[in-house]
Amino acid sequence: MNVREVMTAQVATASPRTTIREVAQTMVKVESGAVPVVDDGKVVGLITDRDIVIRVVAEGGSLDTPAAEVMTEGVETCREDDNVADATGKMASKQIRRLVVLDEQGRMAGILSLGDVAVDYGAKAVGKTLEAISENTPAAH
Repeated sequence: MNVREVMTAQVATASPRTTIREVAQTMVKVESGAVPVVDDGKVVGLITDRDIVIRVVAEGGSLDTPAAEVMTEGVETCREDDNVADATGKMASKQIRRLVVLDEQGRMAGILSLGDVAVDYGAKAVGKTLEAISENTPAAH
């Protein structure tokens, strides 16, 4: 089974200039804890609800801070034609809960999350991936 078959294709994004307040409002609207940051069609980062709490709220920062100052850079990706087993293996080895999915041109095609895998690929794959993600090192995103 390919990633394209299980990924979430309709993904809300932010620009590097989008404020954290706007990112948080987007998260509420689309019921997601992660928003990719896209500049000129390329994914340049990812903001999670955890990023907002740790990098803005806990530090007393402004909700008007641009996304570029809070986002996690170096986002892990996969291709939409990758095998789901390979993608979940990458999630496990990198200890992350989601991958940005790229098309053949390197542009964002969607996001693959553990939830997507659970719904369409199976609880057993999610259990193994989550076990590896949850080992004693900090999660990236």
